[in-house]
Amino acid sequence: MRTLCLHAIIAWILVLPMDLLLGDPHWLWHPVRGMGKLVQILEGRLYPREEERSSESSGKTQAEQRDWLIRQGRSARLRGGILVLLVVLVTAALTGGLLELAFHLHWAFGVALWSIMGWQAIAARSLATESMKVYDALKKHDILAARRAVSMIVGRDTDSLDEAGICRATVETVAENSSDGVIAPLCCLWLGGPVLAFVYKAINTMDSMIGYRNDRYRDFGTAAARLDDLVNFPFSRLSALSMIAAVFIWRGRGDGSRALGIFRRDRFCHKSPNSAQTESVMAGALGLQLGGDASYFGKPVHKSTIGDPLREIEAEDIPRACHLMYLTTGIVWGLGLMVLLLLVVLL
Repeated sequence: MRTLCLHAIIAWILVLPMDLLLGDPHWLWHPVRGMGKLVQILEGRLYPREEERSSESSGKTQAEQRDWLIRQGRSARLRGGILVLLVVLVTAALTGGLLELAFHLHWAFGVALWSIMGWQAIAARSLATESMKVYDALKKHDILAARRAVSMIVGRDTDSLDEAGICRATVETVAENSSDGVIAPLCCLWLGGPVLAFVYKAINTMDSMIGYRNDRYRDFGTAAARLDDLVNFPFSRLSALSMIAAVFIWRGRGDGSRALGIFRRDRFCHKSPNSAQTESVMAGALGLQLGGDASYFGKPVHKSTIGDPLREIEAEDIPRACHLMYLTTGIVWGLGLMVLLLLVVLL
């Protein structure tokens, strides 16, 4: 056990610097691509195309169509659950098998692979890099480039966003993905190594691909969406509390008391039980109002507002949000290292 902790400490020390220095190079294949490809293959096998489903229901009476749709909904939810189970099992088996092989060859190979997998599981540098592309475009007053840049990191429609809307969408994404893309996988990495971290990434990938409430995925994506909500429930709250601590440390650049107050008031102002946790902290820290109505796939969606509009949002709020994300990440990483060192001393 002591040896295992020592190996974990070495890998843990390497993980965050690797992410901050290297980010996610576009030339390097990323495991999430493999997860996404697996989801696509299984979806094609388990779930028929919409036009095929429509042709199957033709010629039926209204009552028969209603019963058929109910059966189709149940079948779609079952098939979606099978997809989730298969993706999780394949991800865990491949990750665990590679790690087992590496450690069997030599502990140094195992630690190196642990570090590389951990680096690929978190995305602090990537989140900041993509967000700063939006900032750079706005500073050049290139609204079209800013819309293209923000469309790469948000799910909403961006073609009609003005500068304030672009800034708001970017800050919201940094706040939400501070949990989903950085803190949550970092915590999974600490709790269960790369296996648990990659399983988390697989769940997150499935949710981003099929966890929508549109006509195609409302039933089929239920299992993926619910599992993502479940696993992120503790991590989103830990992320929010860590971000509040970061705001208090971030003196002169954020209001810790207001961040805590808005978090307590607005942390459930979202359809998702988790998304508003860090968004509310970010809104309070920066004195902004986030959220509000948006358009998805051409359809307007009503969303509650988060925070108070103490001032107008501006492009400079994007680097501020990134700085707060980095500081939050550092706090969680530092706490993880302290606990690992304590375990080595006690064992």
